[in-house]
Amino acid sequence: QVHLVESGGGLVETGGSLRLSCAVSEPPFSDFTMAWFRQPPGKKREAVAFISWGGTTYYRDSVRDRFTISKDNVGSTVYLQLDNVNVEDTAVYYCALGSPGSSWWADEYNYWGQGTQVTVSS
Repeated sequence: QVHLVESGGGLVETGGSLRLSCAVSEPPFSDFTMAWFRQPPGKKREAVAFISWGGTTYYRDSVRDRFTISKDNVGSTVYLQLDNVNVEDTAVYYCALGSPGSSWWADEYNYWGQGTQVTVSS
């Protein structure tokens, strides 16, 4: 059974850094795309970044040059490094797993973690 477990969330000051991890157990596909989404308070879930099986990365404009998505060599753990955070980054962050070709849309992802809270203080 596929499990995605996020960790690393917490409280951070504006301008600070945080590293989120997502451990994947028993992936259902031989190759897959991994993404990080977030849901700010009172807003819809939005894609933050995703990484293809081949390692190509994509970022939403508001986090490009501040966040970095990466994965380990076997693809069992995906990371999101958050640098120079601001209060607009406050959200529950979710990792998601989808088939190759998955991109920006939540509907493309079949498996989700439980979420981890990131709170940025001013």
